[in-house]
Amino acid sequence: MTWKHIAAVAAVVVVGLAYHRISIVLGQDVVREPSAAAPSDTPLKFTLKDIDGRDVNLADYKGKVVLIVNVASKCGFTSQYEGLEAVYKQYAPKGLVVLGFPANNFNGQEPGSEADIKAFCTSKYAVTFPMFSKISVKGSDQHPLYK
Repeated sequence: MTWKHIAAVAAVVVVGLAYHRISIVLGQDVVREPSAAAPSDTPLKFTLKDIDGRDVNLADYKGKVVLIVNVASKCGFTSQYEGLEAVYKQYAPKGLVVLGFPANNFNGQEPGSEADIKAFCTSKYAVTFPMFSKISVKGSDQHPLYK
């Protein structure tokens, strides 16, 4: 089995586990308000640029189950878009939102512009969940959302 096969299997397992966990969470209706004790620790405090360059206040997603995922168009896990889109379509009516954050932090696997990324995601995987502009998810320039 090559590393590409292993990566593809790992991606399916990760998406499958996320799918299972989301179904458990949504099935039990455990969506609650963020804790008042630590409001600065919530990712919903950020305003970020979407894939088209418009400001999006993540507080708009308050009260939903929010799955924040760093993605890349040129990696072994690129097929995750298909699984993420399926989970999003199935559970969006129950309050799930998937937020995709392209990141070029892993061996240059997201080299394109926002327009390139959007064109790829919509044409190849028919992505309809919200996508954002590229951010750094690790390293010295890591975006505060990922800290």
